[in-house]
Amino acid sequence: MIALYYWTTPNGHKITLFLEETGLPYEIFPVNIGKGDQFQPEFLKIAPNNRIPAIIDHAPSDGGQPISVFESGAILQYLAEKTGQFMPTSLRGRTEVMQWLFWQMGGLGPMAGQNHHFNTYALEKIPYAIDRYVRETARLYGVLNHHLADRDFIVGDYSIADMACYPWIVPHQRQEQDLNDFPHLQRWFASIRARPATQRAYEKANQINTTPSVNDEASRQILFGQSAKTVK
Repeated sequence: MIALYYWTTPNGHKITLFLEETGLPYEIFPVNIGKGDQFQPEFLKIAPNNRIPAIIDHAPSDGGQPISVFESGAILQYLAEKTGQFMPTSLRGRTEVMQWLFWQMGGLGPMAGQNHHFNTYALEKIPYAIDRYVRETARLYGVLNHHLADRDFIVGDYSIADMACYPWIVPHQRQEQDLNDFPHLQRWFASIRARPATQRAYEKANQINTTPSVNDEASRQILFGQSAKTVK
């Protein structure tokens, strides 16, 4: 059984996409990041960076004690290796998947996240910051669009690379991106959106989070008011 500590963010969706695709037994433990659940001592034991998602695998492949994993990319890699699914077995295929997984973790996610922050959440609208991150998000969309010109998925068959990237494309309108400008990415996006596992994952998200994460000043301070002094 996988215990999934989750909230309805793009990084959280990556893991439910994988778990719904594989049918691996799991239980969701909601971590409402707008209310500060991510700072609870029990959660920090498995996620010292106070960020979702995190998992505890109560039946690891080595038969030993439960294993906890934080960071969404590391979780996807761990689950792919545990199940033998959604990761190529060849050296070259695995290397390519890991390249694109790191590309998402180091590029698409952080840049789109800053896009969300300055476009949606920041009380002061700073034109330079908005333009900077909208443009960089567009550049990254362009990179992925170009890569998908001659293939259905990012690396061969559907893989954890696709699962990592897709949730960060879902809020494309909020990122001021028009998918019509990226036809290969648009086709890829539509094919993943149509997968039954994708639909199940997002239906669960809608059931878990019925209110916006940032809807008052207290939530804003919890999410955006942290510093080194708040690390526990």
